[in-house]
Parts: sequence; C-alpha cells; structure tokens
Amino acid sequence: MRELLDPTNDYVFKRLFAEAPELLVALINDLRPDFPDITSVEILNPNIEPSDLTGKYIILDVLARDTEGHCYNVEIQVRRYGAWHKRGLFYLARTLGGQLSAGEDYQELRASVGLHLLDFDLFIANDAERQQALWRFEMRDERQPNVSLGNILQMNLIELKKADRLGLSPGPLRAWITFFKHWQEELVMAAVAHEPVNQAMNRIRQLSADEEARRLAFVRERALRDEVSFLNEAKREGLQEGLQTGMHKGMQKGLQDGRVEGREEVAQNLIAMNLLTDEQIAAASGLTEAEVQALRDAVKVKD
Repeated sequence: MRELLDPTNDYVFKRLFAEAPELLVALINDLRPDFPDITSVEILNPNIEPSDLTGKYIILDVLARDTEGHCYNVEIQVRRYGAWHKRGLFYLARTLGGQLSAGEDYQELRASVGLHLLDFDLFIANDAERQQALWRFEMRDERQPNVSLGNILQMNLIELKKADRLGLSPGPLRAWITFFKHWQEELVMAAVAHEPVNQAMNRIRQLSADEEARRLAFVRERALRDEVSFLNEAKREGLQEGLQTGMHKGMQKGLQDGRVEGREEVAQNLIAMNLLTDEQIAAASGLTEAEVQALRDAVKVKD
C-alpha cells in the first residue's frame, strides 16, 4: 500500500481544498462554529504555478469568496519564523483593500478572514498561553474588549500540535485536528465520524495514488527542507560567530563584567542577523528574554 501524502504539505493542502470547494466550506464552518454557516465558495486562486513549488518563503494558500462577498485566506504552515504574523496581516489587509474598485462605496466592503493552521506551538510564554490552542484576533479596544470595530478584519489561528495535546471536546473541530495530526493512523481515522473529514481522507488517498501529485509533493517538500537547512546553517554560522566574539570580549573584560558584556555582544550579533526569536537568542546568549528585548529596543531607538 502506498504511503499517504501529508495534508500538512501546503501543496497537498491546496490540492485538497482548492479542488474540492465543498470541503473548504466545511472546514471554514467547522473552524468558526459561532459564525453563521456559509453554503458555497468561489476559489480565487485555484492554480499552482511551477515556480511556487520551489520559491523561497512562499506559502501555498487558498483564497476564496463566499456568496455574501466575504473573503477567506486559508493556509497551513509547518515552520515558524519571526515575521510570519506580519505576513499574515499584510495579506489580510491587502485582501480587504482589493475588494473595492475606484469610486465604489466603503459600505460594499465585506469581511476578510484569515484561517491559519499552524503545525507548531506559537504562544508559549506562560501557562495560560500553553493551555489555549484556538485564537481569534479582531479590531477591539484595549480597555473595553467588548467594544469592537466589527470583524471585517479577522485572523484565526489554530495551533494543531497544542490542540491535539490538550484534547478538544468531541465535535467537528476535533475531527479536523485528528485528521491533520493522525492521518497516517488507520485505526484512529476509522473512529472519526465527521463526514467532511472522511471525504478529506478519501481525497488524500486519491492524490496519493496519482504519480504526478506525488512527484510535485516531493518537489515541494524538498524545497521547504532546503529552505530550513539554509536558515539553520545561517543561524549556526551566526551563533558561532557571535559566541566567538562574545568570548573574546569576555576574556578582555575579565570576570563578571566580561561575562555580561560577552553575553550582550552575542545577543546583539544575533539580533542584527534578524533570523532568531528572542527566546532562541536568550537560550544562545545566556540572557533573559526581557534583556534580549531591551537590547532589541535599544537598537530600534538608535535607528
């Protein structure tokens, strides 16, 4: 039996949902159960260009519009990088701005909704964050969050690994989490009763039997793996250089002062590279995340 293609591969994800709009409708409805159901969508970007499969930093998303004109940007992401949320906000705002032609009334604007399935833990700063896997961001007042400007701009995040660990209540959303995290486990998937997920599994089996789909999924996987390897190599080189510089400074400065300045030098070098998160820089330099953030803020002030 052929090994099944991975639905978290964004090429496979796009083939899965862009070619079966009814599945995308079910996914959108199940990820936002407190909103009115949509009945159908038009896929706005159904094609996958060959250059998309090998392009750096490209994420294959699915853009869709429902019968009311609301737009959806649906994507899965398996790798975490520092500016991913800015990218998501940029495309969400661009989707909103692209709805109107010159001279059209702002009243015609419909919602732009981002649905991001993240195959990594994003919010882990404290216990409260570690106990939540579903997030929705809208335009709300800081002091009175019940006062909002509506949900015309909305970003929904689902941390798949965390949601799987926490164990959501039985229902459609849990069935989708099971699909994305346990698609290879036949017995687990056999126990899922949610029909759209069963249809998604059938689509995965069909795609997995298609030699061209398998080839292109491999091309995409290889491109992503090469990108990760490139970034990791850059991080290793930067870390080594930073540590060497920090150690040199530390030896020159002497005991305590040298160690402090050496750690700060390491952190400053890594901040300048703009490749690592504050958490990673703190682990590499020996500083706290608050100290790394203070150094980052000081750089911004100088700029």
